[in-house]
Order: sequence, then structure tokens, then C-alpha cells
Amino acid sequence: MADKKDDLAGPGIGDYAELDKILPQDYSSLLNPKETQLATYAAKDYIEENLCKELNLIRVTVPLIVDVDSGVNDMLDRDGSRTPVGFHISNDHDKNPVDAQIVQAATKWKRMALKQFGMDIGEGLVTDMRAVRKDYFLDHDHSAYVDQWDWELAINAEQRNLDLLRDVVKKLWKVLKGAENHVQELFPQLKTDKYPSLPDELTFIHAEEMLEKFPDLPRKQRETMIVQEYPAVFIIGIGWVLEDGYPHEMRAADYDDWVTETTSENGQPMHGLNGDILVWNPVTKRRHELTSMGIRVNAETLKQQLELTGQLDFLNFPYHKAIVNNEIPLSIGGGIGQSRTFMTLLKKAHIGEVSATVWPKILKDMCKKKNIHVIE
Repeated sequence: MADKKDDLAGPGIGDYAELDKILPQDYSSLLNPKETQLATYAAKDYIEENLCKELNLIRVTVPLIVDVDSGVNDMLDRDGSRTPVGFHISNDHDKNPVDAQIVQAATKWKRMALKQFGMDIGEGLVTDMRAVRKDYFLDHDHSAYVDQWDWELAINAEQRNLDLLRDVVKKLWKVLKGAENHVQELFPQLKTDKYPSLPDELTFIHAEEMLEKFPDLPRKQRETMIVQEYPAVFIIGIGWVLEDGYPHEMRAADYDDWVTETTSENGQPMHGLNGDILVWNPVTKRRHELTSMGIRVNAETLKQQLELTGQLDFLNFPYHKAIVNNEIPLSIGGGIGQSRTFMTLLKKAHIGEVSATVWPKILKDMCKKKNIHVIE
């Protein structure tokens, strides 16, 4: 079981010798660097426009830095393994200073923003979010620089159920599949038998059901197996401790609701109102995560989850107080990885082909040998 425990948090392969085996040996990009940029922004415009149409969202500005004392930065996991970049703003000769952090995601900020921008039930927002996650291992689909469409939609108490979750996921998939069709119309060479297109529909499966199928495998291997069987899946219930004594993956206790009791389609007791979309990447022949999302905690489930994770002191933060006191809307929301999505739609081997950031020399040299054009 040690492998299962090691696999709970901290994404990335973690070894460049292993990465060298994973990156394709016979790679040739279907688009040149100029075409890649044109296709990237065609997909970006399509997705942003259609996310707004499908979910009734408006585009809003989003912070790059937040006040430490606000409690709105995303801690990503609950084990403290990934910490934000922080810095001190001396301001006014340190008479009125601010301790700030670069955001890791806008998960909590978005929910506060629903109130700030006056969103009614059924209305929401989407942001063009930029973040820094310094504790990632830099491989083919993890970068220290993160770009996401962070979105949030106000809902009511009766909508906090799996039916709404599935309905919203289907709308998101419609947008992503539509974006693929759009870029393939603009660049027909992207439609090729060598790298099959995304399926028209997603398969829904609960984390507990995946464990039943592959009881001896750690989480990433279970995901790899399932996306070979179903090339696009939404895994429900990430964060709750499963039958083997481990959660499918560590998930922070103060945004997605992973504690609420639910029932699977075959009547089996389950937990969780959240999940991830994963697809099979035919270029790297690996699992590929596109988005994490979920119905957010309410006052009751926030306290339950913080108690389970030993983080009840978080209730002193303004964000957490606002949830407990019902001062901000109930919501559903998520983050769609932009570069991850472009990598999928444009059949790329490396996220650096669609995203400009920093990479170690060992990785840049590896990519050059394999005919992978990493933007510098």
C-alpha cells in the first residue's frame, strides 16, 4: 500500500529518466510554431465564448496576487506539500505593509466574486487566470506557470446534487468537443487516424467504482487503465476516503464538497459532489487531466471537511467565515487547464509547445532531441 500513499498528492512524473521514455520517439508536430499560435487562440476564443453561452457566465478580471490574511489562496492539497510564492510589500516605509501571495488558483476568490459582481442564481463568471505553482515537477504536462479558465456559477441549495454536476460536466464537454471540431476545420491536418479525436460523449464513473475495478493499483495507474477503456471520463468523488483506506487523491477541504453522501446509478452508497475530466492522450500514450470541478462546500460540509483534515483553524479566515455565515452564494465551479486543453486539441507532445514558461536545461535538451519545439 506504500505506492498508493505516495500517489495521493504532488502531480508529475518525478524522474527525467522516466520522462525520456514517455516522450514519443517518432514525434512530428502536425502544426508548425506559427500555426500552433493561430490554432491556440482560435481554440481559446471559441472556448471562452461558448463557456459563457452554455453556463450563462460573464468574463471578469481576476487577481494575480492576494493578501495572505484573506485566506482565499488555493492550497491545492490538504497535506501542505504545495505552498504558494509569498512576498512582503513594505508600502509606506512599512507603516502600512501587506503580505501577499501569488495565487495557485482562483478557486476561493471566484466564489467571493459572485457576491462582489452581484450574480444571481443561475449566473456566473469565468476568468482568464494565471498562477504560479512552484512545487510541481516540471515534465511534459506540468509547469510552474499555470493558465486556467476558472469559472463559478451561483446555485441554490436544491441543486447541490449529482444531477446538476453531471449536467454541467456535459455542457463543458460539449464546449471542449466543439473547440476540437473548430480547430480541425481551420487546420484539417489535425484530423488524423494516428491521433484519434476526442469521443463525442464522456463516461461517468465514481472513484469507488474505479477502485473496485482495479483494487491493487495506485490512483494514477487506475486512471491510466480507465482512460484506455473509455478515452474520456469524469471521475466523481475525489477526496473522500475510499474502501482501501485512501482517498482517490488528496483534495483541499475548503472548496469542493467531497463529504456529502450520494448514491451511484446502481444504488451503491458513495460520497462526493466533485470530480475530474481525464482523457487518453494518444501522443504521449498517457492519462491527461483537463479539469477539476465540483459543487462547493456549504456551511455544514465545510466544517465537516475541516474537522476531518484537522484544519478547523481555517474558520478564522474571512472566506471561511463568509461560507459559515451564508454571506456568499452556494456555487459550482472549476478550473479548466488552458495549456493542457490546447495540448490535447492540437495533438502536442509537450505543454511547452503551447505555453511560454521556464524549463530546466535537461528537459529542453531532451525535447530538442525528440523534435519537440518548446517555446522559449
